Amino acid sequence: MCYIWFPTLIGRRTATQLATTLMKPLPSPEQLPVVLVVDDFTDGRELVAEYLTFRGFTVHTAKDGAEAIEVADAVRPDVILLDLSMPGIDGWQAARILKSNPSTRDLIIVAVSAHVLPREMQATRDAGFDGVICKPFDLTALGNALPRLLTQGVKALDVPGLSLTAPPRTPRLARDAEQTD
Repeated sequence: MCYIWFPTLIGRRTATQLATTLMKPLPSPEQLPVVLVVDDFTDGRELVAEYLTFRGFTVHTAKDGAEAIEVADAVRPDVILLDLSMPGIDGWQAARILKSNPSTRDLIIVAVSAHVLPREMQATRDAGFDGVICKPFDLTALGNALPRLLTQGVKALDVPGLSLTAPPRTPRLARDAEQTD
């Protein structure tokens, strides 16, 4: 008997639950969004990219913000999963550049980060991110939610296992609003 342990994929799921999830019929590749995964941490980038490729997505990768801008301009992915803290051009800067470019401004950009403090959430909103997935997250949940992203918007990612946080559009507290006056 052989046991394989995939802690990132399985989490608290039983083998039966995992098999049921993985054996669901996949949409055709034409129905799946093209995804750009950007992360300076090689293992994390490759894990997400390989899993999404396994699920049938067309996946491109980039190791930093500068490469992400180049790939996004050339490929025009439907969704960019963008890490925030990277050397050189970080995720915040890359998002600003992509959103200011007429050819890439309509791309869906989702921050994937552990930066979840209110100040950091506001910075993601200011940079033009469409949403934030907090690390760590469930790869299976991400793979299941991404096909719905194009039709339902970022709310499609608001499922257990992803800890989606929409960047705030207004001050979080009344006293914050008073301080800006």
